[in-house]
Amino acid sequence: MKSAVETLNPTRVRLTVEVPFEELKDSLDAAYKKINQQVTVKGFRKGKIPARVIDQRFGRGAVLEEAVNDALPKFYTEAVNEAELNVLGQPEVDITELKDNETLSFTAEVDVRPTIEIPDYSGIEVEVDAVEVSDEDVDKAVEDLRGRFASTAPVERAAEDGDVVTIDLEAKVDGEVLEDGVASGVSYTIGSGELLEGIDDAVKGLAADGEATFTSELKGGSAAGKEAEVTVKVTQVAKRELPELDDDFAQLASEFDTLDELKGDSRKRLETARQFDQATQAQERVLDKLLELVEVPVPEKLLEDEIRTRKHNLEHHQLGQMGLDLGKYLEIQGKTEEEFDAETREQAVKGIKTQFILDELVNKEKLNVNQEELTEHLMRRAQSSGMSPDQFAQAVVEGGQVPMLVGEVARGKALAVVVEAATVKDTNGQVVDLDDEDEAAEGEAAEAAADSAKADEEKAEG
Repeated sequence: MKSAVETLNPTRVRLTVEVPFEELKDSLDAAYKKINQQVTVKGFRKGKIPARVIDQRFGRGAVLEEAVNDALPKFYTEAVNEAELNVLGQPEVDITELKDNETLSFTAEVDVRPTIEIPDYSGIEVEVDAVEVSDEDVDKAVEDLRGRFASTAPVERAAEDGDVVTIDLEAKVDGEVLEDGVASGVSYTIGSGELLEGIDDAVKGLAADGEATFTSELKGGSAAGKEAEVTVKVTQVAKRELPELDDDFAQLASEFDTLDELKGDSRKRLETARQFDQATQAQERVLDKLLELVEVPVPEKLLEDEIRTRKHNLEHHQLGQMGLDLGKYLEIQGKTEEEFDAETREQAVKGIKTQFILDELVNKEKLNVNQEELTEHLMRRAQSSGMSPDQFAQAVVEGGQVPMLVGEVARGKALAVVVEAATVKDTNGQVVDLDDEDEAAEGEAAEAAADSAKADEEKAEG
């Protein structure tokens, strides 16, 4: 077999392959054997029909077609390996010449990963939010905790903001009560925004046995997105009673003996969370700077496939779970379809470029992934997917997705290397030491790389 490579553009090549006919022998033998098992010829046992009889009865062309279809993937793969190409997706194959007992020639056009030059990234500088926790922040955190320990007591008065009301609901669309539009004994905190728009105004001022009707757009169910006439009846009004903020509360709500100790712990927790947010912000901004430094051509077919995948996932998974269609979603977001398409394309381009660059960094920095790192990443992914680690691991293995997870971890490590080399300052001008957040940052980077550039993995596997 002889092959040659022609570069069509930075992300696409054409392979020209010539195969001597004798190299088709195994595929020809397999073709005759396959046809033998599929046909019946009087006078011959099944599977024992001579090749000359198959040629006479069914045509040599049918045998050649079967043999070529069997052989092409093997010769294409050999040509790719010989040229050391990093291909993306399936090739477009064209058989240019097929002469019986002489030669087979074909071309294959396919997308390839572009060659990327990673420049010196040690000069990257970014600014992030300073980690600051005020007394007001601590007080709010303690107040939120206090709210979780609130009790309720029925009252004989009209409902007010913050009260907990027990209500019955009935929703009608076009005058008809919906099958799934009736609910009884629903507990609702006025002002929480957890139910229908307009319900707060409807129930405020109603005492037990009070009733009101209002119009609202349904968020879910069989008539999601439609205007409904909703009747609400209050069966009980209860006042929320908060525990006193004292040492007894601290002992009730935590492992601490005093309120001051509880507040001190709340401050530490807020600082830790904001340090984590700061590390995440740093890696996002460093990545944006890195993307500005590197010229990355994007294969057009890969980009279009990624855009299609993102739209499909949004429409058929995320929006479907919320009972919305794309039109309603765009209306809520205040975007036109053109703006949505432009944003989706921009996000897809960034995702593909990110994966290309980080994969190149993995090779340049010779980064490896050990079993412990892979296990930690698997645990994080399992948690975010809502599956147990064992279930997620089984799904990954059965789906042949282990190499994909390894790639995610490696890209996370690559981004962490760049972040470590960059200068990160907070809004107060202080240099930020992210060493304590490195492990978390790598995990976040791996998640980000996984979410933003899955398409390339899928195309490469193809």
